[in-house]
Amino acid sequence: MKNITDRHEYILKKLKENNKVSITDLCEEMNVSNVTIRKDLKVLEDKNLLFRIKGGASMNNPYAIDRPILVKETINSDEKNRIAKAAVEMIEDNDSILIGSGTTAYAVARHLSPNHPLTVITPALKVALELCNKPNIEVLQLGGLIRSNSSSVAGQYAIRILDDVSCGILFLGVDGIDLEFGITISNLTEATLNQKMLQTSQKVVVLADSTKFGRRGLGKVCNLEDVDYIITDQGASKKYITTLEEAGIKVVVV
Repeated sequence: MKNITDRHEYILKKLKENNKVSITDLCEEMNVSNVTIRKDLKVLEDKNLLFRIKGGASMNNPYAIDRPILVKETINSDEKNRIAKAAVEMIEDNDSILIGSGTTAYAVARHLSPNHPLTVITPALKVALELCNKPNIEVLQLGGLIRSNSSSVAGQYAIRILDDVSCGILFLGVDGIDLEFGITISNLTEATLNQKMLQTSQKVVVLADSTKFGRRGLGKVCNLEDVDYIITDQGASKKYITTLEEAGIKVVVV
C-alpha cells in the first residue's frame, strides 16, 4: 500500500476499530517501512486525528491534563458515584481512613455516613467541608498551600502531619493508570503528598473511572504492585483488568 492517502485512511480505520495501533503491525499489514509509518503518524497527529504514543498511536490523549475540579466534576459523574458507593462499603470497622483529592474522592465523602466513630484524614478542602458536620466523623485537615485547580493542600506542611499518623485505608483519586508506568496524577507537588499518604496507610484503594486507563499524568505516585484495590466502572478494558489482577490487584467493577 504505497499511496499516502490510502495509508492514512487505513490507519484511521484501524484506530476506529481498536482505539490503538502499533507501528510494527502497520508496517507488516501495509508492507512499508518503519520510517514511512512514523511520518504518516506525525502527519495525522498534526491534523489532530490521533495521538502518537510509544510504539504506535492512540485515539485518546495518553497524557492526563490538570483540569480544575469544577470541570472534572461534570465528567463521568454517574460512574464516579457508583465507584464512591463501592468504596464506602469497604470501610467496615476501620477507625481511620485517608481520602485524597479529586472528584471521585469527593464523591466518597458525599456518600460517607458511618454508624460508628471514624476519623477521616484529608488534604482536600471540599472533602473536609462535606464531612465536618456529619455524625460520627472527626476530620483531620492536612495543612499547607491550597492549589486552586484541586482545592487541595500540598507540600511539606501536609507531609509533616502525616509523619505522626497512621490509618487503615487510603482512597486515592488518580489521573492515570498505565500498565508500565504505574499510578499517576497531573501535578508533581500533589504526587509527592500522595506518596506519603501511601506510606501512612495499611491498604491502598485507587478510585478510577475507565477514562483513566492507558493515561499518564506528570507525577508518578506509585507502581501497580503498591496498590491493593482498584475500583472502576464497566467501561474499563478487560485486557487491563486481567493484567491488573495478574499483578495481584483486586479490581472491583461497578
